[in-house]
Amino acid sequence: MISKTNAWQSYRQVAAQTASPGQLILMLYDGAIRFLELARNGFREEDPLLFNQTINNNIIKAQNIINELNATLNMEAGAEFAANMRRLYHYLDHRLHESNQFKREDGVTEAISRITVLRDAWQEMLQKQGQGNDASTMTSLAAVG
Repeated sequence: MISKTNAWQSYRQVAAQTASPGQLILMLYDGAIRFLELARNGFREEDPLLFNQTINNNIIKAQNIINELNATLNMEAGAEFAANMRRLYHYLDHRLHESNQFKREDGVTEAISRITVLRDAWQEMLQKQGQGNDASTMTSLAAVG
């Protein structure tokens, strides 16, 4: 019998393997938001060890996702849009680094807000263009994937 945790991990692995490039970006945004929410919850921990570990570990996970999004930008095809996204990703990474270093919640809250806007816009674009499976979507993805 498969445990609920193993079943969930298997589902997530299959979902990632079968997702379109556009859906993968959406999954990365969702993951970053999820880890940042966990980090923000860490600011309410009473135990100093849990406080520090929860904030640190989840901010680092979110930063890894942001850095992956940054690394996948196609600077040639994306031109100015990709350059603006790169600056935004660098800014978010810097704000999260500060929040982690000084254990301040404001950078985490700002990152959640900005990434949520990106995520919602990305989801809307995918819905309008057929979930990322047609040629026009793939041209749009050239800037970010």
